[in-house]
Amino acid sequence: MVATAVQAGDLTVSVRGANGRAVKDAVVTVHPASGVPRGPIRFAWPLRMDQRDIQFQPYVLIVPVGGTVSFPNLDRVRHQVYSFSRGNRFELPLYARGEAPSRTFGAVGVAALGCNIHDQMLAYIKVVDTPWAAKTDASGNLTLRGVPSGGATLRVWHPTLAGRGNEISQAITVGAGPASRTVTGDFSARAAVR
Repeated sequence: MVATAVQAGDLTVSVRGANGRAVKDAVVTVHPASGVPRGPIRFAWPLRMDQRDIQFQPYVLIVPVGGTVSFPNLDRVRHQVYSFSRGNRFELPLYARGEAPSRTFGAVGVAALGCNIHDQMLAYIKVVDTPWAAKTDASGNLTLRGVPSGGATLRVWHPTLAGRGNEISQAITVGAGPASRTVTGDFSARAAVR
């Protein structure tokens, strides 16, 4: 067996709506044609969805498939968190401040979150099967580091993106070193972008 060195590059992505404005909290994933590494995927951010000020925080959380998310209640009121999303359905019984039940997400896709007590609470967990995943900042930008060079599929997901599964995809070629890509889509079909 001969080991071959695969060169990697950094991919900077800018996500813009059809109106040219930056899209915050868009999830960008890259699936190299060469495949993704075996083994568990780990991200630098905590796998937790807080309930604070009668809101979920963060609005969008990226979780690796098989990842366990904690749902700490930091409010003085009770919450009952649920998702009716296909493949990621669950319901956490009513729980109080200081409690932090958890849920393991075994299916790639999205879990749209709500609270049975507080209808205004809404957030999303995007479950992914690639270590090359990140969400855009307020400027609509992100950088994925160490993406293997060669062909790949870049996907962009956002809860308000028009299209099947709120996602669009593009075939890309990643070169060694820094590269940039701008993705534009219609993000205004269902609601205003947060």
